Amino acid sequence: MLFRQLEYFVALARERHFARAAAACYVSQPALSEAIRKLEQELKVPLVQRGRTFEGLTPEGERLVLWARRILADHDALKQEVVALQNGLTGDLRIGVIPAAAATVALLTDPFCAEHPLVRVRLHGSLGSAQIVDRLRRCELDAGVIYPDGQDTSGLTVTPLYFEQQVLMAGNELLTGQSGTLSWNEVVELPLCLLNSEMRARQLVDDALATQNLVASPQLETDSVATLFGHVATGRWATVIPSTWLRTMRPPAGARVLRLENPSISAMIALITPSVEPVSMVARALNETARSTRLDAAVQRSADSLEL
Repeated sequence: MLFRQLEYFVALARERHFARAAAACYVSQPALSEAIRKLEQELKVPLVQRGRTFEGLTPEGERLVLWARRILADHDALKQEVVALQNGLTGDLRIGVIPAAAATVALLTDPFCAEHPLVRVRLHGSLGSAQIVDRLRRCELDAGVIYPDGQDTSGLTVTPLYFEQQVLMAGNELLTGQSGTLSWNEVVELPLCLLNSEMRARQLVDDALATQNLVASPQLETDSVATLFGHVATGRWATVIPSTWLRTMRPPAGARVLRLENPSISAMIALITPSVEPVSMVARALNETARSTRLDAAVQRSADSLEL
């Protein structure tokens, strides 16, 4: 069995197409197909359902591709360890990041890059927590920044980073006479634009409303933070967002930010990495950076600096 055969097999499982898998591996399609056939002969099980086109993996293939991904990940980790012993930490670090943490992940990756300048960091945004957990288990990511609540994190190391707080942002004219904090009864009376209900940050809002027997009825929903800020900038909309976004995206001119109460919304953001040894050196180093860098203190300082 050759590592090259496993790489072709994993590429085919990912691309679901022989020509695209061959292109991704920089080989001809016949060479890729022949390598996978030889792998099937050696393992004595069919891995691929073949017709005129790729029709999927066999049940055996679906199980064995998990082992192939793990073997390749361990092989990469071995090479990284050898190089690190000789020259310092190198290689790629693939991190999945939920949208809510897009504005704060730099508090983790910046000190990591400063400490390990030869490591290339690849951030994959716009992923949900469940997607990141799945890709981590499939060895398609090395680490993730997620909402850990409600997720199956067995077999993973969970390192808490900070707690985010949700705040209300709206045009001044919508908040006449309001200062400091706002109740949820008052929130639902505003013209709301919110994140899509599939996103965890929105679900936290819905959960808080449910404790007061209230339901949000936003006229506009989106998966884009920039879209929320753009609508608030018109002066005619209000939104509920994690306060961490205000680290890099200041409130639009003519808009204000108020705290929410009864209940306030707080949710943990955490780093997850594989816990099965051997853990790749880049993932281990990221965990060490997370533990030594006080992200919670930095986030709290940012929250305290807001003019609420």
